[in-house]
Amino acid sequence: RFWKEYFIFMEKKTNTLKKALTGIILSVILIVIDQVTKLMAIHGLMNQQPFVIWDGVFELYYLENRGAAFGIFQGKRFAFLIITVVILLVLAYCFWNIPYTAKYTSLRCIIVLIGAGAVGNFIDRMSNGYVVDFFYFKLIDFPVFNVADIYVTVAAFAMIILGLFYYKEEDYNKIFHD
Repeated sequence: RFWKEYFIFMEKKTNTLKKALTGIILSVILIVIDQVTKLMAIHGLMNQQPFVIWDGVFELYYLENRGAAFGIFQGKRFAFLIITVVILLVLAYCFWNIPYTAKYTSLRCIIVLIGAGAVGNFIDRMSNGYVVDFFYFKLIDFPVFNVADIYVTVAAFAMIILGLFYYKEEDYNKIFHD
């Protein structure tokens, strides 16, 4: 009986570690994609006129953003360090505590997207003192953004939709109270 319980426990532990490793690998892939696109923007757009994709609507426009979303908190590098570390710790806690069932796969993907976006911009802030942004919707004069921002925005939108229509209070209780 002891050995049977031990093997069941070890199998669960192994599956949990495999799923966590999968999340880490996906995050790394997303971070690499973000960083490569930023390098492409630096080499192809810096000190150049915007590259027009759709005249008057969408263009690639190099911008060094020293703040957060929409340019707020300009030059607050240390604050971004603290905020990013706290966000990553909360995400890690949630990721680790989410039940490993199919029902929570979308929530786990949301956490990966938010984490990858946070780390992608964090790398820029810590290494350059600014974030490279390059997507610009000129038609609506939307703030210039990057791939990491897309990760976070898509994740936030998905979380709102899932929170409104899919997950219930008891689903969240399984994460934070079990």
